[in-house]
Amino acid sequence: MEETRMITEEQAQKEFNRFYVKAEKIARDPDKIEKLLQKLEKKLKDLPVLKDALSYIPAMGSLLYSSAVKKEYKELPIATIFATITAIAYFVSPVDLIPDFIPGAGQIDDAAVAAIALKIIRKDIDEYLDWRKVSGLDIEV
Repeated sequence: MEETRMITEEQAQKEFNRFYVKAEKIARDPDKIEKLLQKLEKKLKDLPVLKDALSYIPAMGSLLYSSAVKKEYKELPIATIFATITAIAYFVSPVDLIPDFIPGAGQIDDAAVAAIALKIIRKDIDEYLDWRKVSGLDIEV
């Protein structure tokens, strides 16, 4: 029987910090942001169910695109951009604490890192989602 490995908040914080450094580099290059978002789309297509913090990953991608690439949403602190890129970069990375190919367990570390980012950006992402709705940019599903 395969043992499911749990991730501590300390481990998630360490991983967040490691990817935050990468986020600072990605944030300076719109082409790298676009490639990151394409990796995000591809990974989301392969993920059967998004839960909790992971359910915000698509909104994080949209926030990043609207602010850093299209420059149409300007109400965003740079720390929010870095935290968003950090969560997405970790999520799409094939090299992380728990390999994604392990069913169920493979997303535990992704969710933990996304949760740390969400603690930092929650207010900003909620404001962005409100702005998107008011601006008529929400797509009815």
